[in-house]
Amino acid sequence: MNYAQVDKRFPRFLHLLLTHTDSPTVTFILYLCDSCERLDWFRVKGEFSNTLANRGPIRLDLETEPLTALSANSAFGYEIFFPPSNFKMVTDVRVNDPSVIEKSAGRRKKRDKLTFDGRLAILASDHPARRVTKSGDDPVAMGNRHSYLARVLRVVTSPEFDGVMGTTDVIEDLLIVDQLMVENGGESFLDRKVLVGCMNRGGLSGSEFEMDDRFTSFTADSINRLRLDGAKMMFRLDLKDARSLDTIVSCAESVTQLNKYSIAVFLEAFSVQRTPEGYKAQKSADELIKTIGVATALGDSSSGIWLKIPYCEGFDRVAKSTSCPILMLGGESLGNLSGVFKEFSDGMASGQNVRGALVGRNILYPGQEDPSAVADAVSKIVHQNFTVEQALSHIKSVRGQNMGKLTSVIA
Repeated sequence: MNYAQVDKRFPRFLHLLLTHTDSPTVTFILYLCDSCERLDWFRVKGEFSNTLANRGPIRLDLETEPLTALSANSAFGYEIFFPPSNFKMVTDVRVNDPSVIEKSAGRRKKRDKLTFDGRLAILASDHPARRVTKSGDDPVAMGNRHSYLARVLRVVTSPEFDGVMGTTDVIEDLLIVDQLMVENGGESFLDRKVLVGCMNRGGLSGSEFEMDDRFTSFTADSINRLRLDGAKMMFRLDLKDARSLDTIVSCAESVTQLNKYSIAVFLEAFSVQRTPEGYKAQKSADELIKTIGVATALGDSSSGIWLKIPYCEGFDRVAKSTSCPILMLGGESLGNLSGVFKEFSDGMASGQNVRGALVGRNILYPGQEDPSAVADAVSKIVHQNFTVEQALSHIKSVRGQNMGKLTSVIA
């Protein structure tokens, strides 16, 4: 199947993105048919020859149909946004010139301050490293790295969203793609983004040692070397498991190390209870209040600590338990954006120190929606106090835009 996109700079023209299984992606410039003027992306029925790639504009006379890959009734088309040929380039760089990672990190322009307005909307992309790959009914949805990276890129390339948190492999993939963009004449999408390195993922989901959440990914030194803006760590407190203490002590030591570099710390902390189905977060206000008191006292200074905690009833009481800024986490993707948006909206109104969200699966795998549109809506809730209704309406207005962001530059 072939896909075409309206070129916003020249409304009478469009790009046709043609992907073959046995050849590179080819981009065509074509006249826009009258019936397609109000569409962004749409499918094009028919076959084209690669020999047309170097010709000038040609007339589009083929039958068209709406692009369901970005409609509310089907899933995000990740191979359209980030084709297999682009994904292969990432592997090629890793094989032939891995020094590109540090080159990209060194070139990247950082923000003068962590936040422009005191608030942050950050994407979480560290789940696979803890053996968490389930989304919806698919037990290994997040195990498809091509799809996962495409979804992360879809969000991070949006100018609306503040940044991304991830493990070494994810952050380095992003640095590689960003360098490919720049070297092919495009603009960096990581400039002035908040990049946060995830540090501890050793407490593998479902394991007997899950509470022993050792530091297995980024270190304070590697975060500083790659010029990242922050570090993320987590402890889950099970009062009946002594291994929780080991993780808490490791978090305290890492906070102290990060303070030497003046690197912000995003600390996820909550109590859990072990059940036959696994550990369940204790999302009561009382439990969160008690755990926050432990979290904000870790390390030799709390000056750089941002908390990442779940929303709950009585969140106004939770917010009053600390002067540190709070980001809300999103949790499992339930395919219910209204519910997620309501929690974020209510949470932002719960206290002056509730300063945003650090959310992953509800943005990356939002049912049948476009991850970028959902991310933009979350950003509007965080930065502009959008209501649930406004956020849902915003998704409709931006869904499917700029699907050629990468492919228009990286051939």
